[in-house]
Amino acid sequence: MNEPSGNNRRPPPVTRCFELDGLRGEIAEPYWPEPFASGLRRLLDPANASETIHWGRNYLYRMRHTSAHGGTAEVVVKQFRDRGLRARIRHRFGGTKARRSWQMAHGFEAAGLATAPPVAVIESAQPEGPAYFITRHLAGSVESRYLFRAMNAGTVATEFPEIDPLCFLDELGRTLARMHSAGFFHRDLSIGNVLLVWPPGSPRGPQHPPALHIIDLNRCRRRRRLGLFARTRDLCRLSAERREHQHRLLAAYWHAARGRAPNVLCRVLFVVFHRGFRAKLASKRAVRAVAGRLWALAPRSAHAHIPAAPKAAGARDKIVWDPLSDQPHQHASRIEKLAVRLADSGSHLRAALSVLGAAPRIVRRYRQIMAARFAQPVAWPGVGICVRPYPRCPEALLAALRELGAEQVLLRLEPWREQHDDEEALARALDAAGYEVSFVLAQNRALVKDPARWRAAVEELVARFVPFGQSFQIGQAVNRSKWGIWRPTQYLELAAVAADILRRCGTQVRVLGPAVIDFELHATAALVNAKNSPVRFDALASLLYVDRRGAPENTQLGFDTVRKVALCRAIAETARYCGPQSWITEVNWPLWEGPHSPAGRTVSVDEATQAHYLARFFLLALSAGLADRVFWWQLIAPGYGLIDPRGSGGDGARLRRRPSFHALATLRRQLAGARFLGPLPSPAGTYLYRFADAEREEEVVVAWTAAGRTAIDLPAPLRVVVTEDGREHQPPAHRRLEIGPAVRFARLAANAGSDRASRY
Repeated sequence: MNEPSGNNRRPPPVTRCFELDGLRGEIAEPYWPEPFASGLRRLLDPANASETIHWGRNYLYRMRHTSAHGGTAEVVVKQFRDRGLRARIRHRFGGTKARRSWQMAHGFEAAGLATAPPVAVIESAQPEGPAYFITRHLAGSVESRYLFRAMNAGTVATEFPEIDPLCFLDELGRTLARMHSAGFFHRDLSIGNVLLVWPPGSPRGPQHPPALHIIDLNRCRRRRRLGLFARTRDLCRLSAERREHQHRLLAAYWHAARGRAPNVLCRVLFVVFHRGFRAKLASKRAVRAVAGRLWALAPRSAHAHIPAAPKAAGARDKIVWDPLSDQPHQHASRIEKLAVRLADSGSHLRAALSVLGAAPRIVRRYRQIMAARFAQPVAWPGVGICVRPYPRCPEALLAALRELGAEQVLLRLEPWREQHDDEEALARALDAAGYEVSFVLAQNRALVKDPARWRAAVEELVARFVPFGQSFQIGQAVNRSKWGIWRPTQYLELAAVAADILRRCGTQVRVLGPAVIDFELHATAALVNAKNSPVRFDALASLLYVDRRGAPENTQLGFDTVRKVALCRAIAETARYCGPQSWITEVNWPLWEGPHSPAGRTVSVDEATQAHYLARFFLLALSAGLADRVFWWQLIAPGYGLIDPRGSGGDGARLRRRPSFHALATLRRQLAGARFLGPLPSPAGTYLYRFADAEREEEVVVAWTAAGRTAIDLPAPLRVVVTEDGREHQPPAHRRLEIGPAVRFARLAANAGSDRASRY
């Protein structure tokens, strides 16, 4: 391994201190931003992150930083959130975790120990405020956890052929011995805090091993001398499970520390501490599993970038806007919200009675729909996408839409804002390009409390946007208090005002609602069956998120995606105050991208999984004709969009297409103009959806599995297979198709399909 010499001690760094707008700290001279104020704010704004590294109690993200000297560097920002009384006291009197990380990092460098080079420490002047520790990004680094896992599983030769595991253990032992001899007691020496770093462009292999860097130093302490117990407490956290690996690590460590092999006491103490540490981890997981249910009642903490609620605000008004996830944030605790619900119990009771009255006819119609859903071929209706303006480069947005090929576009309007010029310019361009454009008239708490302002805003927006589209959804997530509505009657009053304004524009205008979010269709049924409702909708609009259940095939209360969509249709067709059409105006699966994600960590997925789920949801929801429109939220956005705008260059024109973008584009191209013929018989957990492509006079079988991989036999030989990302390949002339979680489009050989296909 590459070994930093003990004599490789660095001179004290040159840093500059500052105080600005309630912040104070130190910045290494080469990284001083210019202009300072805006450069500092940019550094601390997660909106500028190019990658989320860790998303938990603390938040780590990577970004590109430009200094006053004109140089640029990739840096990692670690945001510490000091929550609770203990943390605030420690912040005031003992220094923040960011400050300790800064001090220890400089101590490591002075002692010739490798760590991520420190760039800055920034602290809030308020005890409850966040603190930031910033380092250089170690390009090409790999956490040693993955190597340890491969060593424990015996798969190093295949997963890490460039590393000799025994040499790695020798170097790790020597590195930790130097750290302890310098007086550093890490106290959090997990396998994720040891990085394997290859210099950029350097060769890799057993003859070119990586250097080892120790990071995450906020718990580290420096002592004059470390005894046996302290040293072993650090070592026991390393997950070397095999006895031969433990012996090798201890031998290298104690030879470097004291020039001799470990004695019996050293070995026994390591084993005892190691087993104790593993037992502690297991007990913590068990306690968290139980405490998590009770913790659900506790107030939730917000990300540091979210503004605080107004100090004088009551429980109904503790709502602020979160610019990163592009939605409101509710500061009211669960207890406060429960108290409001109890105070409004009369209104909710009347809504419940409406649901009970409508339930028999909804259930009856639902059963009829499920029984007849594959009786007739269904024309594929196309795919929809939600958009918001992209002022950095409007041309890039339009180019991406053309490439995507979506037929329907939904544009959300935000009536509480003063300016709508960007939205109007986008709507005009979409209409000129021939898209079917629809709109959302969203609400917030201020508009709910001020009906006159709501009326004036809607009148202005309807006059401006009716020329470009005829369908308007009234409301947004009306069953979520963060969008400002606490009682069903509040929404119906807003909707009645907006519907009256829209109806004056002519019979071609369609009014959609009630825009209930998630699988809470009892709320939908209550609103479209409310006694003496002042508004009637032309079509049902639902924000049918199923991300909390994982894959779209998973069930919730016995309902998978198909059954949920069928229930929406049954509610629409039996409603007293709604037409029979059913639109799904929002769906997405959030990504693991920190505060940009609109939902929590437990429901976030990676980009590949998002692409799989997107394609499968559209197929399940649209194929049987149960939904008339489905829109993905949205085209360009960090955290959930089909396109990631971060790191796209200064002009904003180069936008990174995620796998989900290519999945939706492929779905649109492969099924444009097709008719769904129904599913083919297949084993449990597999899905074979059969389409007739009249233009090409051939059949297409769209196939996938909900989990794992398998092979299935098709009714005719394969002509071509198209993968989820749009790649084509010519298979052998047989009927067997390999499938997995990613959707595949199998085009069957001409004239080889069934008579049923030829009729369409």
